[in-house]
Amino acid sequence: MKYTSFEDLPIWQKARELAKFVFVMTSEEPFSKDFRFRDQIRASAGSIADNIAEGFERSGNKEFVQFLYIAKGSCGETRSQSYRARDFNYITQETLEQLNLQTTSLSAEIANFIKYLKNSGLKGYKYKNTANEPTA
Repeated sequence: MKYTSFEDLPIWQKARELAKFVFVMTSEEPFSKDFRFRDQIRASAGSIADNIAEGFERSGNKEFVQFLYIAKGSCGETRSQSYRARDFNYITQETLEQLNLQTTSLSAEIANFIKYLKNSGLKGYKYKNTANEPTA
């Protein structure tokens, strides 16, 4: 399947859902009052979707794969932070388990997509610099 925009990618859609879940979860007290930690986990969760999008927009598979690795790292960061949130009693065990399921599943899907791109032989495309347009 050929994806024409990052919004079409199932991994981006799942990353977006995860970011929304984290936002809602951190909007409740006592999590909402720990501003630094709240902002940190929100940023790491949002970074997953953002890096998928940025890599896609780079238009070259080598760069895309690099950004997918960063997204996968942010997924691990979010999972690690969820354990701290549980340790601080900011979230329930059930919420921790839900976060772990979402992050481990998404991480595996990103890894599979990386593997696909690396083995596909596809190079993506770069724009040619015509009419003095900037190269992408």
